[in-house]
Amino acid sequence: MVSRDDSNRIAPQRGLRGPGVPNLISTLQAYGGLQAWAARTHRPSQSLGRIGSLEVRLAQTAAEVRQAQKLRYRVFYQEGSAIPNPGRLFARRDVDSYDAICDHLLVLDHAARDGHPGNRPAVVGTYRLLRQPLAEEYGGFYTSGEFDIGGLIARHDNLQFLELGRSCVLAPYRNKGTVELLWHGIHGYVLQNRIDVMIGCASLDGTEPKQLALPLSFLHHYARAPEAWRAQALPERYVEMNRMSKETIDPKQSLKLLPPLVKGYLRLGAYIGDGAVVDHEFGTTDVLIVLPMSAIKQKYLQHFDMSRRAA
Repeated sequence: MVSRDDSNRIAPQRGLRGPGVPNLISTLQAYGGLQAWAARTHRPSQSLGRIGSLEVRLAQTAAEVRQAQKLRYRVFYQEGSAIPNPGRLFARRDVDSYDAICDHLLVLDHAARDGHPGNRPAVVGTYRLLRQPLAEEYGGFYTSGEFDIGGLIARHDNLQFLELGRSCVLAPYRNKGTVELLWHGIHGYVLQNRIDVMIGCASLDGTEPKQLALPLSFLHHYARAPEAWRAQALPERYVEMNRMSKETIDPKQSLKLLPPLVKGYLRLGAYIGDGAVVDHEFGTTDVLIVLPMSAIKQKYLQHFDMSRRAA
């Protein structure tokens, strides 16, 4: 669920890891999965919010998902430090097998076009959403590749979890309005699907934990999840976050070092898991975000509700 710079990007789970033929095959197989996605996606086109020429809604067609994948490739690989595997490099799209089972939230600019002969509105922002029933049916959440979330989900087996991932915004649109519109869309989706808890991984730029000692230690001391909501990084990937004593931490300085969306999650009331994970493919260090709907302050819930505001 965060940017490696000020790009207002969240990247909980990001897909196939490492170069080579197996990943190339898996990625190409994932392209075919979009046809299955399109076959099962028969929902009316419903806007979840609109501000000026910008609209937020779910992708309706495989072509729209491909637009989101192209945006993700541009932000993660061309602008960011991620290293594409052969399949992604060939396709110029960020693709993995999870795309075929997720819903794709889009921000479209109806005043801009994507250059396709169909003259489609440009996709300028996206989030990937994975509901718990689908995750369980198809093998689990992608987050489980970095964090042991099984116990967390089992402790709250009466609640519905939603995984947020692959978030990014096109550079000219990286402003408060676009990000808020994405969150209006998430809020509407959460209400429609009766979601209780949102989870995902937030990325800090860099793969050297020693250089991230201050922000990691701040998150550990000031935002660590209580036991009921805690989950640990997988043992083989666990990176210690407690690198500085609480007394030596300057909270204001620490906040300045956090990506904008990490700070946004903290403002909403999110908790941070135990331990971080280094993702060499994307050049980041990831932390687990756990955001129960019950923890979100009422003023934010009202703010995200588009029905309470003029379009």
